[in-house]
Amino acid sequence: MSAPRHPLSVVFLLHIALESPLGIQGIWTPSSLPFLQLNNTTLIVLKLYAALVLGTCLVALLVYPLPEFLPGKRALAMGLCIYHSIVSTILFQSPRFIPYSFGPVFEAWKFTPEVLWGGLHGFLGLGMVAWWQSTVGYAQAVRKMQ
Repeated sequence: MSAPRHPLSVVFLLHIALESPLGIQGIWTPSSLPFLQLNNTTLIVLKLYAALVLGTCLVALLVYPLPEFLPGKRALAMGLCIYHSIVSTILFQSPRFIPYSFGPVFEAWKFTPEVLWGGLHGFLGLGMVAWWQSTVGYAQAVRKMQ
């Protein structure tokens, strides 16, 4: 049975767009990432995290073209929703660790690179929820046909 891909499936590609730059740079040159206070321990943990991120990017790329009702695609969406929600919360609550600024006006409003990054993760988490909810009908229809 071939079902058309839902337009919100693009959230899987957005996950790749948000995470792959950190994953690639974290694997090959983690010390060149713009983070403060990197030592040997944090570089190793950063490489491990980058490997995990690249793994989720590969899985997201593989499930993107699959039908919306498949349990594996739905499970990945749930996992990515939880991941992005937690990362968003962590980034919003983190002290400054990226030594860049958007300028004094944005600093006055507490809009920092960490907040932007956390916001992008939050929107992606919401995107996963939106995809999940908008495709529930597909999954229910297939379950009834079986």
